[in-house]
Amino acid sequence: MTSIDPTPPAPSPTLPVPPAHVARPHSPAEDFYAIAIGCAFIAMGLMLLKQAKLVTGGMAGIALLLSYLIHLSPATLFLLINIPFFLFAGRAMGMAFGLKTLFANIAIMGVGLAMPYAMEIARISPFFAALFGGSIIGFGILAIARHGAGVGGVGVVALILQKSRGWNAGRTQMACDVLILLASLPILNAERFGLSVLSAAAINAVLFVNHRPGRYIGH
Repeated sequence: MTSIDPTPPAPSPTLPVPPAHVARPHSPAEDFYAIAIGCAFIAMGLMLLKQAKLVTGGMAGIALLLSYLIHLSPATLFLLINIPFFLFAGRAMGMAFGLKTLFANIAIMGVGLAMPYAMEIARISPFFAALFGGSIIGFGILAIARHGAGVGGVGVVALILQKSRGWNAGRTQMACDVLILLASLPILNAERFGLSVLSAAAINAVLFVNHRPGRYIGH
């Protein structure tokens, strides 16, 4: 006859549960540094696209489009056409967001005006300008957004409509990009129009892959 030990077996040791990830807010110095880099990326992208005589989506596209009609740099136009949106940004997203957005736009203009004195582009492939210029504009927008600011304009309108009416910000942005690109048809030939579409796709691809909820916990 087999004896039965009435003592229950000792419970297996519980493995320690790793602590949940906790977001560490960026310091003001980190915000300043990242926004400055993002502004430099956007100014560089605008310079490449302007040199290749291309357009793109968003406020960068509007600034480039106007620069072919008005004798002002895209970086300067980028700031000027964003002025009406700073008030909207502050009211819809908070004063801190509005002030950071204003700083970012002034910095884009400043870097854009200084860049021709720092470097000169003698020749550039339009395909490279579309792909690389669009991509670094996308990364510039991403860096600025990750640190509590925006580049104004279409992006701010899309966020306001998403917050107030529930419209999808990505679809609103895409619809605006389509309208901007269509407006460039009278001044671009078929090849440059196609490359302008590629540059807009490059910007949105960077944001689609990297700027998703839950993908980045720092703020």
